[in-house]
Amino acid sequence: MRSLPLVALTPLVALLAPTVAPAAEKEARLYEMRTYYAAPGKLDALNARFRDHTLKLFEKHGITNHAYFVPIDNKDNKLVYFVSYPNKEARKKSFETFGADPEWKKAHADSEKDGKLVDKIESLFLAETDYSPVFKTEKSKEDRVFELRTYIATPNNLSNLNDRFKNHTLKLFEKYGMTNVVYWNVAKGEKDADKLLVYLLAHKSKDAAAKSFDGFRKDADWLAARKASEEKGGGSLTEAKNGVVSEFLKPTDYSPLK
Repeated sequence: MRSLPLVALTPLVALLAPTVAPAAEKEARLYEMRTYYAAPGKLDALNARFRDHTLKLFEKHGITNHAYFVPIDNKDNKLVYFVSYPNKEARKKSFETFGADPEWKKAHADSEKDGKLVDKIESLFLAETDYSPVFKTEKSKEDRVFELRTYIATPNNLSNLNDRFKNHTLKLFEKYGMTNVVYWNVAKGEKDADKLLVYLLAHKSKDAAAKSFDGFRKDADWLAARKASEEKGGGSLTEAKNGVVSEFLKPTDYSPLK
């Protein structure tokens, strides 16, 4: 059989080859982690307002719902959730139109007839790292718990910390049965953009998480990667005090991610 010349094959190869966007061309959405501290005895009412009104109104005004959680050990009466927008300008516009929506105003007023539902709100703007899995808002067929982990990098070591996760940690987490859900740094221009790594893992249970981390921390590949990265970074890549914070979360019944 006569071979086709290379010039003739080139368009065919281009058609058959899968289209993969370079990392730099990934959609750069702005994520926001919002933490609501409910007033005493008001967490159920706050969840009801989100379930019955807020989520659908967020979507109406261009705010993408991803995940809604309460801590397993909810001592602080918290609701923690993640939403996203195309960019900061879109975020501003969305919240302005949401706040002015008559349906929201009515839902807000009706829900607070017996007092306010929220004592305090915290917000953190986030951007996906270049090594993060796609943040899929999917519902697992099996019950699972999520772990929110926040790392504070030592000075000038956030890039080294990200490199260690990219090249070693994620695949070792998977090796020990942990599911990498999403990895973020603080969005550029925001406070602590040079020091924070925030990510979500999924586990079958808290006990399963403990077992997974026990195996991970003893792994020879992890020990070697940690040693090499700390030699390069001039010491620990995370701060000694509160440098690694973990919180176990369970999805609310209305959370898109479960």
